[in-house]
Amino acid sequence: MVSQLQRPAVGTSRSLNLSIEGLVQVFTCPHRSFFTSVMAQALRIAGQGTPVLVVQFMKGGIGQGYDRPMQLGQHLDWVRCGITRCLDTPQVSEEEARALIDLWQYTKRMVYDEQYDLVVLDELSVAMQFGLIPPMEVLDFIRKRPKHVDVILTGPDMPEVILDVADQITELRRSHQP
Repeated sequence: MVSQLQRPAVGTSRSLNLSIEGLVQVFTCPHRSFFTSVMAQALRIAGQGTPVLVVQFMKGGIGQGYDRPMQLGQHLDWVRCGITRCLDTPQVSEEEARALIDLWQYTKRMVYDEQYDLVVLDELSVAMQFGLIPPMEVLDFIRKRPKHVDVILTGPDMPEVILDVADQITELRRSHQP
């Protein structure tokens, strides 16, 4: 087999389309709190100079909210829901539900304003399961995000509508029982 290379004619201009489309990745497993590799990936990418946002929807308790992000290094912002506890039941107070919706609105605003190139939405599937954020709203967010933004969604029992648009699905499982 012979390979032929074509040289552009001198003086002609060629437009190169070098835009890279971001991926939608899903990490799911039957258990919560098994996503250490996702957080390690976020830290590694931020360490290389890429702006990263990590949003933990179901975690609270450390006096943090979207208005008080924790900055890890120069390029990683870490935000938790502005609540006093970790949510593990669909029964939430009105204040907790409002805090979660505010965090979701903040996340969308930051992504649409192109503040970050990677966004990790930790345990967003749990918020969808509990009926706090509608899956169709998340799907709309994924479709409307700037095309270069990578999105990682984590959590157990990811809704099928999200799995259908994912570029990569990683299902974590235990290989043995302790």
